[in-house]
Order: sequence, then C-alpha cells, then structure tokens
Amino acid sequence: MGYGKWSSTDYAAYRRSYAGKSRDDIFTSNKHRRIDPKMDPFRLGIRESRDSPEHPNSLAIGLFLDVTGSMGHIPHDLVANQLGSMMDTLTSHGVQSPQLMFSAVGDHRCDKAPLQVGQFESSTQLVNDGLSRLFLEGGGGDAPESYLMAWHAAARHTSIDCWEKRQQKGFLFTVGDDTSHAQFEANFQSTIFGYDQAKTVTDRELLIEASERYHVFHIHVGKNQQQTANARVANYWEPLLGKHFITLPDYKQLGLLVAMVVAIMTGSLAADVMRGQQPGLQRAVTDALI
Repeated sequence: MGYGKWSSTDYAAYRRSYAGKSRDDIFTSNKHRRIDPKMDPFRLGIRESRDSPEHPNSLAIGLFLDVTGSMGHIPHDLVANQLGSMMDTLTSHGVQSPQLMFSAVGDHRCDKAPLQVGQFESSTQLVNDGLSRLFLEGGGGDAPESYLMAWHAAARHTSIDCWEKRQQKGFLFTVGDDTSHAQFEANFQSTIFGYDQAKTVTDRELLIEASERYHVFHIHVGKNQQQTANARVANYWEPLLGKHFITLPDYKQLGLLVAMVVAIMTGSLAADVMRGQQPGLQRAVTDALI
C-alpha cells in the first residue's frame, strides 16, 4: 500500500470538518460497537509498505494505540488535531515518503476486539481514514494489555520495502499506560488470527522478532497525563526496551514525538528537529535517543 501524497491543505479541511463532532461521529465503528472488517486480524495476510515512482524511498511507520479505558481520547486527538503537525514535521526534516499504519491493541484475554490492524498509507485521505476506522472499545482496567500483539503483527504479518530493499529498519510504536501480557497463547492466536496451528510465544520472543526489521518503542502516557510511569510499569518496560521506553507528559504531543524520533533516527540533526519545541517534549526525545 502507500499510494498518494500528504497534503497539509487537505488535512486542514478534514480538521475543520471535525469541529464540534463527537468521538462517535468521527470513529464510526463506535456507533456499531464492533471492529471495522478492514481492520480485523482474522486471516490477516500481509500488510505491505511498498516503494513506487511516487514514493521511491518509502519508510514504514506503525503506531499501535491502546484503545482501552481512558486511552480513547488519544486517537481522537490525533485525528482531529495532530496529524498535520506530525506529517509536516516528518516531511520537513527529510522523511519524504512516510507510510503510516494506524492500528489498535487491547487485552487479548477479554476484549471483543483485542487487535485491529490498519494498512500502511501515504495520502491525506487514506492516513486519515485509517485512523478514524479504529473501534475505541473502552473497557480495561489496572491490568496488563496486549502490546505484544503489535510485535506479533509487525513481525509476522508485514512486508516493508525499506528493510527488504535497503536494509533500513521501519519504526514500530506502541502507545499506552500499562504493562503487556507476558505470553500470547496458542489458543488465542488461533482465535484472533485464524491460524490452523500455533505455538505459545512470549513477549520477549516477539519483541526480538519485530526488532529484526523495526526500531521498536513504547510510549507511556500516564493517567491524567502524569509525567512519570509508576514503578510497576517502569520495571516491566525498561528492562525490555531501555531508552526506547519513553514517558510522555502530554498526550497532545504524541504525533510530534513520533515524528521527531523518526526524523532524528533517519539522519536529521537533533538540534534542528527540536528547535522551538516545548521543553517537556525535547526532554522526552533527548532521553530516548541521546
């Protein structure tokens, strides 16, 4: 996938159209309380990020958003307010062909739609539509979520030209406020992906698989935008990801954070990318990369 180009003017029109609309008006799957069939991982196949004459140097960027509990406000703010600054920051700092795949995770042991998988897209309409297709299921609580399914989907169900043609890793971000389950059991794999046979795998095994082709990050957004993760959450993520576990005080800066991390890791000078940004955002990027 990945056809078409991003237009800031077109996104501005989308943004104006969202003014005054409720979350359910934008995320139409919420009205039906079910996953969009195009996001269903059952018999998923392969999600592709491909080069083309329009995008000769495509870069795969996957964002898997926690849509449980109070996290539903994050995709809402992304689509209504943040996509423009995110894409403009990427392209203005040399990432000319970003291909974004917006997806969602919940809890594979109890949620109705524990995993939703988008497509890698480039155009304003398709990036916007890919995000607004998400079903913001809600639910959840103070328990692990299934961020490891993002690693599973990326490792086993994507094919990306940036890696396969140029040995350039893509980027994979999970976003949420808790730890992950430690195992993805075989029976749940069969139920969610439709496998005829499966083998239970651990979070660490899936992380290693995904890291072969992606730079893997987790962005922690605390409840009420608290600045630091609690000890339980930090003690899970820091041994797994090290500096790639990022704490973000303000969810309204999520799109900028992702864009800045990608821009710097693909060759832009950190000082140029961070110039003029808020101190908390600069600190989060610096702690993750420098």
